[in-house]
Amino acid sequence: MDKPTGPLAGIRVIDVTTVVLGPFASQVLGDMGADVIKVETTEGDYTRYIGPSRTEGMASYFATLNRNKRSLALDLKKPAAMRALLRLIDTADVFVHNMRIGAAKRLGLDYESLRQRNPKLIHAAASGFREGSSMQEFPAYDDLIQGLSGIAALNAGPDGAPRYFPTVVVDKLTGSTLASMIGMALFHRERTGQGQAVHVPMMETILSFALVEHLWHGVQGEPEKGVGYPRMLTPHRRPYQTKDGFISVIAVSTAQWKTVFEAMEVGHLIEDPRFATIAGRSDHVDALYGTLTEGMRKRTTAEWIAILRPKDIPCGPANSLLDLFDDPYLKETNFFEAVDHPREGPSVMTAIPARFSETPPNVTRLWPGLGEHNHEILAEAGCSEAEIDEILSK
Repeated sequence: MDKPTGPLAGIRVIDVTTVVLGPFASQVLGDMGADVIKVETTEGDYTRYIGPSRTEGMASYFATLNRNKRSLALDLKKPAAMRALLRLIDTADVFVHNMRIGAAKRLGLDYESLRQRNPKLIHAAASGFREGSSMQEFPAYDDLIQGLSGIAALNAGPDGAPRYFPTVVVDKLTGSTLASMIGMALFHRERTGQGQAVHVPMMETILSFALVEHLWHGVQGEPEKGVGYPRMLTPHRRPYQTKDGFISVIAVSTAQWKTVFEAMEVGHLIEDPRFATIAGRSDHVDALYGTLTEGMRKRTTAEWIAILRPKDIPCGPANSLLDLFDDPYLKETNFFEAVDHPREGPSVMTAIPARFSETPPNVTRLWPGLGEHNHEILAEAGCSEAEIDEILSK
């Protein structure tokens, strides 16, 4: 097993999270070198059973969220198991959960309880709604927050009905944000020695993300005049059909649009008052993007790429999910890395996106079996063999 080399090497994380949001956050921490101890129920994380696998409890969904972690399976209804968890928290730098605020408090896993044991602890949590709000205890999943936040309405179908994005965008964005906030809290602790509580709500996180461009007249406090960035909402903003497939093309500056118009043999359009300026193009974005809908049909995808890329116009084929595995760029960067999992055999994992010149992140552990590290972790917590037997007994 390789030694962790990332910027969080030496940081211990006790991860009491499930499904997507929390495990996504803790996997980021693990990829950065942290020792992540994933505390599961004796039934295991829900995602262990979603998707294809060769071994029960090692499904693909779990695999993509839980590398660089060790698994400890505990029945926290047993006093001995809870005592063991608290002993582990005493040794930790970070404790992270995505349970409801009230549930964490009832278990004695809230910040005020744990800071008494470990004053330097970073206590990190994510839930659906702002801590202290009237909706604090409401259950929340990605679909619900997509609906409440207006994200589903942004993705409306041709009939105008809201549709969920075909990815758990809220969970993953909130997980990524949670990991970032934990890193910032650790930086503060390095400077001051102070632990603290961090809470990230799903609702406010996705709204802060989506409203960057869509707040529109709301910035002036006049949302009734219109919200939503027209360029994002035109039905012509999509991959464009070519003679043999689909292509993604984007032009922004006047010079880029001039180049694209000339390539489509409609160079005169750059003199059209609707398209000659940034403001004009924004006001007439339906007509502007409509020219691409018509123009891209004239050549094949490869022909357009051969014409536009040398002229520095961003473009490329609109890949399907299956196409990604043959994408030349992703092959060049070894994004899909072949690995030999000790339980699952030949497997594929995606690469860590970030690169660090001095503390390069690496993958030191593939996704663990349920309770794979029980004895190892409990012994590290100072539990005797007799105590371990009591904790793990059925």
